[in-house]
Amino acid sequence: MRITLDNPASAPRPLSPYYSQVARVEQADGSALLFLSGQIAEGATLAEQSRGVFETIAALLKAHGATLADVINIRTYLTDISGLGEYGAVRREFLTGTPPTSMTFEVSRLFRAEALVEVEVVAAVAGTE
Repeated sequence: MRITLDNPASAPRPLSPYYSQVARVEQADGSALLFLSGQIAEGATLAEQSRGVFETIAALLKAHGATLADVINIRTYLTDISGLGEYGAVRREFLTGTPPTSMTFEVSRLFRAEALVEVEVVAAVAGTE
């Protein structure tokens, strides 16, 4: 097993230099698990921020040979759970196949005051056989 921590140059830069956006855990058979740090995005509305979050997640996955279809687990943090429907509509635009396992939480605030949503995912990438 090999673990690589990464901030891919082809994806939006992290908002702080104190964390890595992707942890890639490679298995002996060539497969890998990708653990993505929680992502937030700019925008005036929950829908705009959610779209930005999923666009960033897609770019991070692409940098490691994966797509949103490879997501197996998603954790969502909302500052107001009453926005779940608005967030869910955007999420369904990006996650179009079989839904991954999921948890959604309401939190009092996120690390940036203007952030309404933060999303972290785990993706599984098949090995090259």
